[in-house]
Amino acid sequence: MKPIWIVDDDESIRWVLEKALARENLATQSFSSARDAMQALQTGTPQVLVSDIRMPGASGLELLQTIKAKHPGIPVIIITAFSDLDSAVSAFQGGAFEYLAKPFDLDKAVELIRRALEESLRETDVEQSAAQTPEILGQAPAMQDVFRAIGRLSQSNVTVLITGESGSGKELVARALHKHSPRASQPFVALNTAAIPKDLLESELFGHERGAFTGAQAMRRGRFEQAEGGTLFLDEIGDMPLDLQTRLLRVLSDGHFYRVGGHQSLKANVRVIAATHQNLEHRVREGLFREDLYHRLNVIRLRLPSLRERSEDIPILARHFLNQSARQLGVEAKRLSPQAMQFLSQLEFAGNVRQLENLCNWITVMAPGQTVEVKDLPQDLVEERVHAPVPAQTVSAPASAAQVVPVAGEAVGVEASHASWISLLEVEAAQMLSQEQPEVMDILGRQFEAALIKIALKHTHGRKNDAAVRLGIGRNTITRKIQELGIGGAEDD
Repeated sequence: MKPIWIVDDDESIRWVLEKALARENLATQSFSSARDAMQALQTGTPQVLVSDIRMPGASGLELLQTIKAKHPGIPVIIITAFSDLDSAVSAFQGGAFEYLAKPFDLDKAVELIRRALEESLRETDVEQSAAQTPEILGQAPAMQDVFRAIGRLSQSNVTVLITGESGSGKELVARALHKHSPRASQPFVALNTAAIPKDLLESELFGHERGAFTGAQAMRRGRFEQAEGGTLFLDEIGDMPLDLQTRLLRVLSDGHFYRVGGHQSLKANVRVIAATHQNLEHRVREGLFREDLYHRLNVIRLRLPSLRERSEDIPILARHFLNQSARQLGVEAKRLSPQAMQFLSQLEFAGNVRQLENLCNWITVMAPGQTVEVKDLPQDLVEERVHAPVPAQTVSAPASAAQVVPVAGEAVGVEASHASWISLLEVEAAQMLSQEQPEVMDILGRQFEAALIKIALKHTHGRKNDAAVRLGIGRNTITRKIQELGIGGAEDD
């Protein structure tokens, strides 16, 4: 994680903030003038910037303008005296994250910097995910058609609608469309509209102003602003509420939008790629999806085949996922015997490529030897074969609520290898409830969190920041959880 920059001509302010943040295990770098900070921007960037407004030479507002022009995703906290509150308003208009009024409460200052840090790390994850885009694999004729379509669209900014079953790789196709487009150097931002609660989705898309609703303590940039100049991928668009469909249509029509609670129109220079596993024409007929929005999105339609339509790709995909899983765990990659590979090639993978990837993760963790035979595969697969679709949960690495998923080489119970972790969780919960144990949710929840954090720390060799990024949580959150749950083996990054 990058350091927090403190810019203030008052040495005592710098010293107090440095000491307070050091107690939180947060690295800092201090500057006595805005000019020094601007010069440092030529060779590095902060995770969060904290700057006074009034300083000799360049002001904090000038520094804010400079950093927002070059690095719009870096949160900037402005320090201001009460007489400078009008300047603080100007700071918000210039994109400041929040302001600290002098004299400030040190604990509140640290809490504010923590929130800014969480925001910064979240946006860093978005940028890194675009840089780590995997290539799409496939030799089947159906996939070659997809590759040709991506090639034809490589120099286009046209809106694309990707259709296909869940788990078939729609986001990978969207990333490939972005990677091979004129916008490749700009952000790729993905949002699953079905995974966000309805009352939060509008803020996720368009951002919100400070005070727009209860809990909106600071201005927040939405996904449209995060994707400025690049590509916004809206997955499961068919589940978007009708009122938000209207707002999205307006953006696609005239390119302008407002943050929640805002009155200033913002221009969106974003290419939208949408995806769905649903039949949008059917949803239009049912009145669940706006017909005019459907036509706006359906400029170019790209259908992604299911895995059972490209079963000849299963061997190459399986080898790729086994190698990928082995790299993540730091172990030697498992190999499928010819019989096991043939067996997998005959399965109907209802969960498509995602299910195959989960299965390969399971094999890496659970299979006893380096060469995997049919008998080493999950028992449910062996018993059901191709006669029924395999539930997606059957290929998850088994673990009870109180049991960390083992890394290769650790002992594994026989019972665990024959059931999914969800099934074991249900058994554990039922037993606790039948015994009338109190606080079942809290006990199992803590065990679940501890298991996730322990295995993430194991994957990252004890590095807390890397583990937090892998889990999709903030550095401060994982630090607090480690302390609360009494987890050892973590290192200070």
